[in-house]
Amino acid sequence: MSQPRAFRRPESVLVVIHTFDRKCLLLRRVEPPDFWQSVTGTLRWGESPAAAAAREVVEETGLDPAALRDAGEQRSFSIMPAWRDRYAPDVERNVEHWWYLEVPAIVPIRINPAEHTEYCWLPVGEAAAKVGSWTNREALERLAADDDDV
Repeated sequence: MSQPRAFRRPESVLVVIHTFDRKCLLLRRVEPPDFWQSVTGTLRWGESPAAAAAREVVEETGLDPAALRDAGEQRSFSIMPAWRDRYAPDVERNVEHWWYLEVPAIVPIRINPAEHTEYCWLPVGEAAAKVGSWTNREALERLAADDDDV
């Protein structure tokens, strides 16, 4: 069923940005307060997950997304009631596509103050313990468990 474009598309990306030694970037959302996450964002209508991942990396960090890698994973989750009005009335679930971006070193980030209040780089285990969503935690745990590049 095609959704009206006045509503958000119930599909998103999650991009875990990390260094080779698994220091991971987390962003603190404006709302809800104290909600930490990796780069995330909703796909626009007609946009591919790859294009959305690249766009969100640039919008939320200012980093070059050229080395993005598709994790080949996706998760479906219930949309939080506080955000359900952004979607068509019959939409209750979102599909999230996972991506990874390895950067050569911890670098300064340019955050969008309308979306995030601060950022930090943490070892992957600490990052997994700090994030607010189970899908983000799982994507970080997958990174921690993978001896090779993901």
